[in-house]
Amino acid sequence: MTTLSNLPSIFVPLVGLVFPAIAMVSLSLHVQKNKIF
Repeated sequence: MTTLSNLPSIFVPLVGLVFPAIAMVSLSLHVQKNKIF
C-alpha cells in the first residue's frame, strides 16, 4: 500500500515536467517543418 500511496507524489511532477517538454518539442518540430515565418 505504501507504493500505491506514494505513486501520485512521483507521477504528478513527472507528468507536469514531461508533458510540457513533449508539447514544446512537437511544436518546434511543427514550426520547423512548415516554415511559416
